[in-house]
Amino acid sequence: MRSSVRICAPRFMTVGKGALDGIPVILTRMGGVRNPLIVTDAFMVSSGVAGRVQELLISVGLTSAVFDKVLPDPTDTIVLAGIEMLEAGGHDAVIGLGGGSPIDAAKAIAVMAAGSRDIQDYRPPKQSDEAGLPMLAIPTTAGTGSEVTHHAVIIHDATREKISCRGEGFVPTAAIVDYELTLSKPRRLIADNGLDTLTHAIEAYVSRKATLYSDRLALDCMRLVAGNLDAAYRDPENMSAREALMLAATFGGLAFSNASIALVHAMSRPLGSLFHVPHGMSNAMLLPSVTAYSKSDALGRYADCARVIGMAGDKDSDAAAADALVEGLYAYNQRLDVPTLSGFGIDRNAYLTAAGKMAEDAVRSGAPANNPRIGNVEEITDLYNKAWA
Repeated sequence: MRSSVRICAPRFMTVGKGALDGIPVILTRMGGVRNPLIVTDAFMVSSGVAGRVQELLISVGLTSAVFDKVLPDPTDTIVLAGIEMLEAGGHDAVIGLGGGSPIDAAKAIAVMAAGSRDIQDYRPPKQSDEAGLPMLAIPTTAGTGSEVTHHAVIIHDATREKISCRGEGFVPTAAIVDYELTLSKPRRLIADNGLDTLTHAIEAYVSRKATLYSDRLALDCMRLVAGNLDAAYRDPENMSAREALMLAATFGGLAFSNASIALVHAMSRPLGSLFHVPHGMSNAMLLPSVTAYSKSDALGRYADCARVIGMAGDKDSDAAAADALVEGLYAYNQRLDVPTLSGFGIDRNAYLTAAGKMAEDAVRSGAPANNPRIGNVEEITDLYNKAWA
């Protein structure tokens, strides 16, 4: 592990029930924001959440506008449309409201409005460390952790490649983490977001860039997910479980933002861009098989994960614990009704034909280099093929 690390996190966060009501104070602390652009999706508008945010702003004399064109897996075309609206309205800040897609789009709008408008200029290993417009992140799902990370995943429309933009410029200025905003989430999203969070924690812990700082966050994230995901899935009205999962998502975001993601995420992104598999679900689909592939090169680390999650005990050998982790992750998917790739409805021939390109895109992202076992294009193609079965 590295001996030192530069920590990236928002300047400040407000966490807990009712935190959204403090948005006027937070905007003041961000430098006297007067006219933010709210970047969100159509559901946040139809559900009234975006309107609630605007009402809170109006109550203290602030103006705002809503850009609600964000779709799952946002593209650079959407980002540029947001920038156009931002500039036309003279907006002085950006509020990202929703799941990972709106928040990632908001980050990109805030950064690209002050810098290059070409998404290729943000392709790894390039980093954008210069601050863009002030940006407030308000997550309404408990999974991505985007409210605290220095990443924003944007699809390049021309090539359909997912580009993981990164750098300190993509860290939100502030975040509001209010679990009450997740309560309208369907059970499917509870499961997928929870397993997304678990993936963040496991990948951060086994990453070649892991540190003592990220380890503590990752381990606590795993404990929170293990102790609450099943309960929240069985009973979405379990408020203590929902609150714990929201906090776990933030912990997971801080962990992987400061230790990096690895092979699961690298393979997951092409599944989203080519076959429109939701991000959390695709992570869940891949996590068991990638763990089985990787565990030999970090037995102790994977064994720690198994023990913290409760899939193995202190008396189990590292090898036995790592094996139990793989079995336990497959069991999670079955228990939480995660579909297989074929069950999701992907055409088998199209998938197998695309496997090589997906592997190339995964390697190009740079994330596989952080994995305990570093695979080449051929090995990752084979993993895609095995994941189908």
